[in-house]
Amino acid sequence: MSAPLLQVNDLKKHFPLRGGLFGGRTGKVHAVDGVSFEVARGETLSLVGESGCGKSTVGRAILRLFDITAGQIVLDGQRIDDLGPRGLQNMRRRVQVVFQDPFSSLNPRMRVRDILAEPIRNFGLVKTSVELDARVAELMEIVRLPRDAVSRRPHEFSGGQRQRIGIARALAAKPELIVCDEAVSALDVSVKAQIVNLLQDLQREFGLALLFISHDLAIVEHMTHRVAVMYLGKIVEVAPRRQIFAMPKHPYTKALLSAVPVPEPGASRKPMILKGDVPSPVNPPRGCRFHTRCPLVFDRCRAEEPQLRSVAGDQWVACHLEAN
Repeated sequence: MSAPLLQVNDLKKHFPLRGGLFGGRTGKVHAVDGVSFEVARGETLSLVGESGCGKSTVGRAILRLFDITAGQIVLDGQRIDDLGPRGLQNMRRRVQVVFQDPFSSLNPRMRVRDILAEPIRNFGLVKTSVELDARVAELMEIVRLPRDAVSRRPHEFSGGQRQRIGIARALAAKPELIVCDEAVSALDVSVKAQIVNLLQDLQREFGLALLFISHDLAIVEHMTHRVAVMYLGKIVEVAPRRQIFAMPKHPYTKALLSAVPVPEPGASRKPMILKGDVPSPVNPPRGCRFHTRCPLVFDRCRAEEPQLRSVAGDQWVACHLEAN
């Protein structure tokens, strides 16, 4: 097998808490606390979990929007977590992002032509204005928007069209990996399907790898190759799509999937209702972080943190029940 495009090794990101009269440090938020995974070339890995579990923080760490606390991020064999400004310039051509909100991620004062031309100029991908215009027109066609719409501003487009512009802007740099941070969550249901289908088509056409961050498991089931489930800063299960939706192993994964509507008439999943709230990431529980809400908890869960173990081929689970 070829080496993965992206490797994340024991990634940690802690945000300091400050307060008091002099604004001193009073604690830290364990937003991401030891996350490891790989993304192959041309693969979609979906990172799922409840709001606040740390999945968007993982995406932003990979994009180097902030420095990480510990761990390693490796792109095509090269560490990118410690790059200087010059190295970051090259890395950001290869790793692009599609943000959640198409209404705020585009500059309302710029015309679409300038929005798409900016990354092309910044990365020196064309030499003449004629080549630039041709590339902008090509990008509009790729995302299935009319070429003559480049003279408009973002407010003249619908939400789905704006997200297509966001995708075109990401493609402008000719990246190898795109981080889709809740890229369809702000869109209507019918528009979500169109954007997901577009992303799949683009992935096949350009060989893109996608890190798809989402809480919408119905969308994830339709488009992903593998799924990594996060809970309170940790990955609790990783498996291929069919395996995780047919035979989830971790109790938290089972609870998430039990809430997904089943499209077949008369079919249903047995609901698994979790009690209590997600603990604070400022002071996460000892042992398994899910033990305060897990209906299958036993003494070992409260004392010892489970590690990801292979339980069925490519399915990895961090649960003491599966280790027994």
